[in-house]
Amino acid sequence: MSRFFSPDSESNLLEKLVKNSLRSIDEGLYDVANFDHTHDTMSLTDNIRSMINIRKVPIITEVKFSSPSKGNIVDSQKVNPVNIANQMIRGGAIGLSVLTQKYFFNGSINNFIVIRKNASVPMLMKDIIVSENQIDCAKKIGADYVLLIKTVFDKNLAEASIEKFSEYSYRKGLNVLYEVHLENEFKEILDFKVGRNDLIGINNRNLDNLKIYLKTTENLLKKYDKGRNLIVSESGIENTEQIRYLKKAGADAFLIGTSIMEKAENISSKVKELVNSTSSY
Repeated sequence: MSRFFSPDSESNLLEKLVKNSLRSIDEGLYDVANFDHTHDTMSLTDNIRSMINIRKVPIITEVKFSSPSKGNIVDSQKVNPVNIANQMIRGGAIGLSVLTQKYFFNGSINNFIVIRKNASVPMLMKDIIVSENQIDCAKKIGADYVLLIKTVFDKNLAEASIEKFSEYSYRKGLNVLYEVHLENEFKEILDFKVGRNDLIGINNRNLDNLKIYLKTTENLLKKYDKGRNLIVSESGIENTEQIRYLKKAGADAFLIGTSIMEKAENISSKVKELVNSTSSY
């Protein structure tokens, strides 16, 4: 596979994240030929609609131990990822996002596998996907969703186009969470044929500089009609007041990682509090 950057070239954060994916591919971290956790693909969209119908907040929780913005969040050597995932589900999470990127995020394929074996909710393999190799891995380890970040494809940082990657995902029986941050990205994804079980995520974090701007979700939803698409607001969400604001802006569901992981000893209660933010409806 061709490489997009020379070792000595300067790059922004997104390019560094892509480099780390390429490095992980070269190191064979996604080669799981001997593992096959096949199952009927589960739908986050069904779970989101069900929660909305009973006036609860659809929360997708994220198992992550580190991030480029926060550094170390939780010492992965002192906690059990399965216990964390179980706490999230007990609190009412409708799905799990699990980091599989080793570098910057301290994620692992093994974390995903052990959680998948014990979890009965839809799961997203959270990674910077630039190769079909990663999509193959997602299917084998039991993912229901893969993340396709629009800007990665717009900057020609992946092996092929987002259209080809989405088609390949569908052929594998996987759903897609399309992630956008800019107006043009959102418009193009809305014009794109998004599958019934797919989701559009609006990332409130700028991947070039890591800054959080919660109004990103509001601004994009004011600019363009989301139609029948379900919108997931991502990044920077910490409390019920922010969920109320984002729900009013038009978000349907919320992907929350850091602020929940920081409550490592009381995760279930934190998730339950967010799920029950019904006064915003």
